[in-house]
Amino acid sequence: MFKSSLLIGATTIAVAIAATPSFAQDYSADPTYGSETLQTGFAPDPFQFNLTAGGAIDVSDSIGGSCRGFVANAPDFDLNFEAGSDYPLAISVAAGEDTTLVINGPDGRWYCDDDSGDGVNPSVVFRNPDSGLYNIWVGTYENDMTSATLAVSELTTY
Repeated sequence: MFKSSLLIGATTIAVAIAATPSFAQDYSADPTYGSETLQTGFAPDPFQFNLTAGGAIDVSDSIGGSCRGFVANAPDFDLNFEAGSDYPLAISVAAGEDTTLVINGPDGRWYCDDDSGDGVNPSVVFRNPDSGLYNIWVGTYENDMTSATLAVSELTTY
C-alpha cells in the first residue's frame, strides 16, 4: 500500500496546530500499543506497527483547529526519534476505513492530518524533524474502532 515516491518530492504538508489545546489527550500516559526508539537511517524502513484506531474523545472539540476524528485518552503509540540528517520523517497510517492522525511533537505542538496520504489515509511529514518524543494517536470518524497499520519512514508515505 505504500507510495513509491520519495518524500523529498512529496507534496504532503504537516499542519501544525497552534491553538492552545485543552489537554483532553494525555500525552504523559503510557501508550496503549507500545513504543519504539528509532534514529535517522533506521532499517527496515518503513517501520510498521499494527494497532486499533479510534476512541471516545472527539479531537475537534479537545484540540480544535484542523484536528478531526475520535481517539483514546492515552497515545496509541510513542516514537522516540533521534534526528541526525536532512531526511524527513513521515508518520502515516493505512486502514480499510478513513482514519485520522494526531501527533504531539517533541516541540509540544499538535500536528493533525486527515487525507494527505494515499487515498483517505493520513500522513504527517516533518521536513526537518526534531529529536525527541512523538506521541501518536490514530483516530476514526465515528466513535468506533478499526484495525490500522502505523508506518514510520524517511523514504515513503502511505
